[in-house]
Amino acid sequence: MSANIWHPFTQHGLGEPIPEIVRAEGASLYTKDGREIIDAISSWWVQTHGHCHPRIVSAIQEQSAKLDQIIFAGWTHEPARQLAEGLSDFLPAGLDHIFFSDSGSTAVEVALKMALGFWHNRGHSRHRILVMDHSYHGDTIGAMSIGARGVFNNAYAPLLFDVNSIPFPQQGAEQDALDALEALCADLDNPPAALIVEPLILGAGGMKIYSPETLAEMHRICRVHDVLFIADEVMTGWGRTGTVFACEQAGITPDIMCMAKGLTGGVIPLAITAASAPIYDAHYSTDRAKTFFHSSSFTANPIACAAANANLQIWREEPVQQRIDHIIARHRDFARELEKHTNISMVRQCGTILAFEMIGAVTEDGEGNYMSALGPALLRFFAERNVLLRPLGNSIYIMPPYCITDDQLSTIYGVITEAIEYFRQPAG
Repeated sequence: MSANIWHPFTQHGLGEPIPEIVRAEGASLYTKDGREIIDAISSWWVQTHGHCHPRIVSAIQEQSAKLDQIIFAGWTHEPARQLAEGLSDFLPAGLDHIFFSDSGSTAVEVALKMALGFWHNRGHSRHRILVMDHSYHGDTIGAMSIGARGVFNNAYAPLLFDVNSIPFPQQGAEQDALDALEALCADLDNPPAALIVEPLILGAGGMKIYSPETLAEMHRICRVHDVLFIADEVMTGWGRTGTVFACEQAGITPDIMCMAKGLTGGVIPLAITAASAPIYDAHYSTDRAKTFFHSSSFTANPIACAAANANLQIWREEPVQQRIDHIIARHRDFARELEKHTNISMVRQCGTILAFEMIGAVTEDGEGNYMSALGPALLRFFAERNVLLRPLGNSIYIMPPYCITDDQLSTIYGVITEAIEYFRQPAG
């Protein structure tokens, strides 16, 4: 790779090799030196139906020959209209207003601005945002502000705004989180504007899972106290938790929902922030000062919208749910095998996501956090065996595309089992 490329989440000073991928198909990546790599994390959680799905590729090719890009402020086009209408088949009822952006982070920024604009335009001074401990919502300034503070954003602390957080509702301590949320929402002297959560599972925070019942109760508390509820479904959306959206399992409709990643099948960047009628109506006026002031140059790019429309067609016409259910069943069987090992803990599953913690491995700076040397050691171990897994410190997780084959899953499980045995011994 060229030395001029600055890769994300990569410390180039360590001199670690960076393989070059030349093509991809299904759940397989092919390197310049001829290796086939199994993509066990959907290329950073974005791929749903597999690489280079013919329907999505064809849609991109066809659209790029007709209309590649057009300003979306005051103009529109058919792919965007079709997508906005088509999403009604998948979104919780009531999220009828579709705002386009470019990534998960920008979808979250849009949601925060919608929430604050809602209260401002209604003449209320509400600007406090409530979050959950260990959460992650992106790397732009607003998204970082509402995520967990630590090594990822220490350098940028002067830019971040203050938030109030509730404990993660871990099993057995759910009521602590709910009581904290109740107290914050009931503060009449400083009522919050909104609560934002990753529904059912926290991604970058360590694949931490909580119950649909707790999610539903958090939503109920916000309703009682007139606090907006924002669901960040950027990672959880499009089948990852076993249903199209995680909120379905709690039977709730948030005021605002963010989505990206799997929206286009993971092929091309596109994001959407879906809002309820009250959010939209608070910005609807003959007063231009109440306009929702947000955009980017590539808002609702026609090619990206065409890819998203192809994704919706795949969901409608292919057995996507059957593929998801099969992965869930295979993960469940493997989870039972994992439980037999004494040097792992916290085996957990949420839909197509399976995760656990490595314990007892000896590394130069311990275990149990993202900056541990165990993470890079595991990353190298998996890469040498032609499997793309990217542990979060000592947390190993699998999040495959839905097209993955039984043989590929068996290979992933086998390599993970090998790692568990290998790292049982002292390093060196």
